[in-house]
Amino acid sequence: MADDDYDKLSKEEREARDKADREREAAEQAALPYTWRQELGEVDIVVPVPKGTRGRDLAVVIQKKKLSVGLKGQADKILEGELCKEIKVDDSTWNLEDQQSVLIHLEKLNQQQWWENVLTHHPKIDTRKIQPENSKLSDLDGETRGMVEKMMFDNQQKQMGKPTSDELKKMEALKKFQAAHPEMDFSKAKIS
Repeated sequence: MADDDYDKLSKEEREARDKADREREAAEQAALPYTWRQELGEVDIVVPVPKGTRGRDLAVVIQKKKLSVGLKGQADKILEGELCKEIKVDDSTWNLEDQQSVLIHLEKLNQQQWWENVLTHHPKIDTRKIQPENSKLSDLDGETRGMVEKMMFDNQQKQMGKPTSDELKKMEALKKFQAAHPEMDFSKAKIS
């Protein structure tokens, strides 16, 4: 169903669809060989490995646009592929916890963007539905918080092909000006 159809749904239909989408998304994510969470600037991945695995048993490759985790001597990787966005390799790390899971911390290159997935061939999440951790937002001072909220709004608007907050302000200003000057022809006015 296209996004513009979504706008025509009733509140109940939207909630039902959102719930179905969330359940499908959760099922797709649960089927992945890892779990992950993100903040605007970073992605953390937990990859379960056989109990008793040692660091030297692992083959972990973290590159600008590539990630793979495998066990040495085994042809099949636990996960391998192209990252959905570029990362800062020098600030990204991995370590083994309790000899049963690999914790991977990726520092995003673009720290203003939500990721739809970790690897490009894996199912996507709907980034418009991401609720940033409020505690994190509320930790920010008013000005920074406003800026982050504006960026998140603009990012969502762009993804939906709708005007950003600055474009909305310009359109609003033009409307007011038009209302004050009905004698002028604005049919060729461009907003830039």
